[in-house]
Amino acid sequence: MITHINQSRYEALIKWLINARKERGLTVRQFAALINESHQFVNKVETQQRALKITEYVDYCEALGVSPEEGLKLLKSQK
Repeated sequence: MITHINQSRYEALIKWLINARKERGLTVRQFAALINESHQFVNKVETQQRALKITEYVDYCEALGVSPEEGLKLLKSQK
């Protein structure tokens, strides 16, 4: 069970999302606009000050064009 958002498995998942955003050439502000959120929201997620809800995670992945399942496999492999 994830007991803290700074757990290394969650950190690996967030880094994966950050890399996907950067690979698409999106800034935090551009990505925030894409998902209709504030740049502060995205910044807090990326600095692990705020955890993503599962529905937000799926929305993130869809906006980045990555598979949510791929991220969950990464999360699972980090045990």
